[in-house]
Amino acid sequence: MLSVRLRGKSIADVLELTVTEALELFAHQPRIVSILATLRDVGLGYLRLGQSSTTLSGGEAQRVKLASELFRAEATARSILVLDEPSTGLATSDVAHLVHVFDRLAAGGHAVVLVEHHAGLLAICDRLVELGPGGGEAGGRVIATGTPRELAANPASVTGPWLFADPLSTGAKPAKRPRAASVRREVARASEVVEGDR
Repeated sequence: MLSVRLRGKSIADVLELTVTEALELFAHQPRIVSILATLRDVGLGYLRLGQSSTTLSGGEAQRVKLASELFRAEATARSILVLDEPSTGLATSDVAHLVHVFDRLAAGGHAVVLVEHHAGLLAICDRLVELGPGGGEAGGRVIATGTPRELAANPASVTGPWLFADPLSTGAKPAKRPRAASVRREVARASEVVEGDR
């Protein structure tokens, strides 16, 4: 088996490639490229193709599952993609990758529906439906709807005041009014800080 080669690489060599390196090797294979590109787009370009799934962190495993769902959605005509807590286990820089992928899906005519608590992701949504006022039996009722800015200004909304709070602050009280800077810039700024700390 190791005597079979593709562009001078054996199967063992290919399994040692990162997703990003494999994109170059398989540039002439559109189906493979689209799968690998989805992994790269959710921030997993550094993973090795032969890496065991048992070695993945919780956030990496979440992004592999997400990449699978995104690939399936992009391979179809317009679709509705419902994601439950896609930011779970992700660092701020990884959430920034999600924002770009969600933007690409929306631009392709897909509807992306999130069940989410991450204020940064909620703040970039077109429309929000806030359920509450509590969890479990104390929740399940619609308490606010609208754009993120409308929820931020709605006194009935529990989530609204947090939508435009600084994602880098710790223990800060929620902003009373939305800041002028866009959330996309804030997510990008937070990503730069996180990347600089590595």
